[in-house]
Amino acid sequence: MASKRDYYEVLGVKKESSPEEIKDAYRKLAMQYHPDRNKAPEAEEKFKEISEAYAVLSDPSKRNQYDNLGQDSFRQQYSQEDIFRGADFESIFGGGLGDIFDFFFGGGGGRGFGGGYSQRVVRGNDLLYEVEITLEEAAKGVEKEIEVPRTEHCDVCAGTGASPGTSPETCSKCGGRGQVQKIHQSGYARFVQITPCPTCRGTGTVIPSPCSACRGSGVVKKKRKITIKIPPGVDDGAQLRLRGEGDVSPNGGPPGDLYTQVHVIPNPNFRREGSDLIYELNIGFAQAALGAEVSVPLLDGTAMLTINPGTQPSAILRMKGRGMPRYGGFGRGDLLVHVNISIPDRLNQRQKELLEELAKEFNQNVKSSGKFFRF
Repeated sequence: MASKRDYYEVLGVKKESSPEEIKDAYRKLAMQYHPDRNKAPEAEEKFKEISEAYAVLSDPSKRNQYDNLGQDSFRQQYSQEDIFRGADFESIFGGGLGDIFDFFFGGGGGRGFGGGYSQRVVRGNDLLYEVEITLEEAAKGVEKEIEVPRTEHCDVCAGTGASPGTSPETCSKCGGRGQVQKIHQSGYARFVQITPCPTCRGTGTVIPSPCSACRGSGVVKKKRKITIKIPPGVDDGAQLRLRGEGDVSPNGGPPGDLYTQVHVIPNPNFRREGSDLIYELNIGFAQAALGAEVSVPLLDGTAMLTINPGTQPSAILRMKGRGMPRYGGFGRGDLLVHVNISIPDRLNQRQKELLEELAKEFNQNVKSSGKFFRF
């Protein structure tokens, strides 16, 4: 068996550290690696390691023997249960993170956590639902009624999983703990192996007469209509969270959440950049040269835009406050009008003559009727 790391090193403290310094170090690490807070695969083992180190170093007698005997000799005198017995975890968390002794060895009270056993109260699953809206709906905000398939408590058995008139019974194999332990003795060392109860599969109870509607699970799949409120200015890909609207927990924990992912359907008139809208405006070269008043579309109608004389291709004209509402903020973005100059591909005789006269005025050579004219 590989030797364990030095307890002082595990907690990141010095050998001469005070009890208060040791307690502070453990509190910070426990908050960081507690399995209810940290879902990383290695978090649970790390939490067990720092809890064992604190159980020894927080007890003056055990700490003294650990310092004098060294780790190997110390562990020959103490089993793992002995190491944790009497350790003061409640003063740190007030019981808020569960009973550490139950966590490692099972306490029968259902307070244990970690390890993946269903004795631990868990949340229901979160759900993701995708909804499509138009750009106009995104600008104004909209309510949508959606139908979500999710698990809910069985109405027949009220979520117990047992047939009406019966109830679950405490598992005789594990005594309701949901886990069993095997103790192995090897010389002076004593090892405890904890596994889910094979009889109740970690639930702590057995159901002699399962409910026929849910087959003993206590939950059934249903479709539920839910109204979601999509706020003004929401962007494509945004997720909205509805607390408690996910799957129910199969063992009495809180329900999961429903995440609604919003997809904004592309608009034929506008391209969006944040809270700004971009519109491509095509005008004639005469309008660009002489100036004009043109109508441009908005999300809620139209507006007139002034084209100043001499406007150049690719010019950007800004219409303030005519864009999208700022999501989660105040005010609106702008409508940015990109000006494109349209060149006619066919001209009648009169138009050709007028353009030739214009070219002459500007001293520009042009091609007309298959010949080049240079002025």
